Amino acid sequence: MPRFSVIVPCFKVQGFLRECLDSVLDQSFGDLEVIAVDDRSPDGCGAILDEYAARDPRVKVLHLPENVGLGRARNAGMPHATGDYLLFLDSDDTLTPGALAAVAGRLAETGDPDVLVFDYARTYWWGGTRRNVLAHVLAAGDGTFDAAERPEILDLLMVVWNKVYRRDFVTANGFTFPPGYYEDTPWTFPVMLSAGRIATLDQICLHYRQRRQGNILSTTSRKHFDVHDQYERVFAFVEGRPELWRWRPYLHRKMGEHCLDILAKPDRLPPGDRAEFFRRTAELFRAHKPEGADAEGETAVLEGAYGAYLLRRRAGQARRVTGRGATRVRRAVGVRARRGWSSVQSRRPLDPGLVVYSASSHRGMLGDPAAIYRAARRIAPGLHGVWVVRDQETAATLPPGTDHVLVGSRRYLEVTARASYFVNDVNWPSELVKRPGATHIQTHQGTPLKHLGSDLLDRPGARLGFDVPRMLRRADRWDYSLVACRYAELVLERAFPCHFTSVRTGSPRNDVLVDAGATRGREFRLRHGVPEDHTVVLYAPTSRDHVRGGHVDRLDLARFAAALGEKHTLVVRLHPSLAKGPARGAGLSELARRRVVVDATDEPDAAEVMLASDALVTDYSSIMFDYACLDRPIVVLADDWDTFRASRGAYLDITEQPPGHVARSESELASLFAAGTWRDGESAALRAGFRARFCEFEDGRAAERVVRTLLLGEEMPATATARIPSPAAGSDRLTRAR
Repeated sequence: MPRFSVIVPCFKVQGFLRECLDSVLDQSFGDLEVIAVDDRSPDGCGAILDEYAARDPRVKVLHLPENVGLGRARNAGMPHATGDYLLFLDSDDTLTPGALAAVAGRLAETGDPDVLVFDYARTYWWGGTRRNVLAHVLAAGDGTFDAAERPEILDLLMVVWNKVYRRDFVTANGFTFPPGYYEDTPWTFPVMLSAGRIATLDQICLHYRQRRQGNILSTTSRKHFDVHDQYERVFAFVEGRPELWRWRPYLHRKMGEHCLDILAKPDRLPPGDRAEFFRRTAELFRAHKPEGADAEGETAVLEGAYGAYLLRRRAGQARRVTGRGATRVRRAVGVRARRGWSSVQSRRPLDPGLVVYSASSHRGMLGDPAAIYRAARRIAPGLHGVWVVRDQETAATLPPGTDHVLVGSRRYLEVTARASYFVNDVNWPSELVKRPGATHIQTHQGTPLKHLGSDLLDRPGARLGFDVPRMLRRADRWDYSLVACRYAELVLERAFPCHFTSVRTGSPRNDVLVDAGATRGREFRLRHGVPEDHTVVLYAPTSRDHVRGGHVDRLDLARFAAALGEKHTLVVRLHPSLAKGPARGAGLSELARRRVVVDATDEPDAAEVMLASDALVTDYSSIMFDYACLDRPIVVLADDWDTFRASRGAYLDITEQPPGHVARSESELASLFAAGTWRDGESAALRAGFRARFCEFEDGRAAERVVRTLLLGEEMPATATARIPSPAAGSDRLTRAR
């Protein structure tokens, strides 16, 4: 008996069906069967299903004699299912790689619950991917529960395909799908309210395809009236079970909200049928109103007439239009007022002791600016540092007592108009006017590998939505550019053809790495429960410009963690641009919950994460240049190097000048660690050459050097390096992408 029965009803989806079936049959967890139901599809679906059944015995095909619709096609498949769990997959959607393995693991962990709810992401026809906005509901709790214990589970999209159902539970309760347009509603509510044990999985297991055309619920039709009949079935189900009567008020409100949402969408109902739909909804709302209940919120309109609903809608639209106009006026007035205030402040003399800091587009006290700020507090207490942050939430992450301003605020205008020094690792907004006598120090965000600045002009994919000329105008304000090596000096002066002076300071944020002691990083290990005797491998991938959203799964994290073996801990730190997207929902969050890996993406101090590790695995992230300061092993996973270099561009071939061994596949990577060659003599030799070239100014005094020479105007011995040789010198020649 298989673990999963995947029921796939098919009707007019021949263009998507193969991708759907492949996503199931190619799962790493293969204990499954596919019950494919040809709902008398007029296209080639039936032939495609027969083709798959002929070559894979796990596929069973049912050819229905007539078209019965999505719900009853699912019903037709259920009696043929023999698996422990049922999964209903629409034939234009796909399972994500590793989805069933994750589901199976979670089912085993929670003792075979009645229902397991997993996460999904919408994939749009234009290439975008958007994770379920209520994914956080799935992250809470390790065990099982029922709907009464966690009613927020019912706030998730009430669909059938984001769950697996224990077949014995379904059979015992006689759950089936009715005919109709909204057949998921009278299935999902009864199932979720009846389930005694529900579990969740915080992992994107399904891609919900958003087709440009063909989505049945997005068509304009009277068939949307079906929603009323489906809710009648839900109310009838609850009425026959006194133990569920407490859900009547919730379902009453939910029905009203759902129907009003359909009515509000301009592409759902024919214009001539909208009044009738409202009246039918109002009748249903009154018929099932619980005794003593009051209509609240938006559903209160259902106690009135359709004309009153229209007036309320039009009034709301008018308020929104007026509100937008008022907002524009307020913004314009605010801009004029701020400009006037800034103009007044700009006539006052610069404050010679005022230093304004920002990092990563005002995201907090991070990176090089943070290191310089801390050094200035120690070395030059007479200087007053003010941080620019984007919002109050970010301000709350600053150390207590840190002076700060919100970007765009009146005080922000005051301090930026009077500051003598500006320290940032990205560009300041265009609105910030540089006054004569002010000094701008650009720290950058690491030694660059991939193309930056004007070098993106011949990379249209990488600079999509990126205004290079505007960026260069902002960079014209730089006075000093900090570099960690001569290679970086050459690259940055070429990428940013502006009038600044390169300063060979080293990277201030790397001082802590250069001065690292044996006990540094211990706090991270303690906080995350990493045993002292474990070898910690840090995996830090970068984003991809050739993929919308930037995320590509290059590594099966669970498999690699297992391959590392006992007394190893895999720590994962995603690129900041991937932290809020679907990347973590692809499996990282769930693996971290199960303690298969440690997710360090949200750790504010990257240096602490590096200090806690014994080795780095990365692809093309600039973190490798920082990590080399530790003189610990580095392995480069370069399985898509040619694609990456062609799309983004690179200043050197990292596979020819690597900081350690290069793996061209996941299996090669696992073999390097299994054999112990990741830290052999060849690895050390490669790292030594890499450090000599790319860490040449990293002496642990970079932040002090910036403070003393650029903020205080003192003299300080330079780093012990030679002058840059002529451009013809091979060691300083940039390697262009071929």
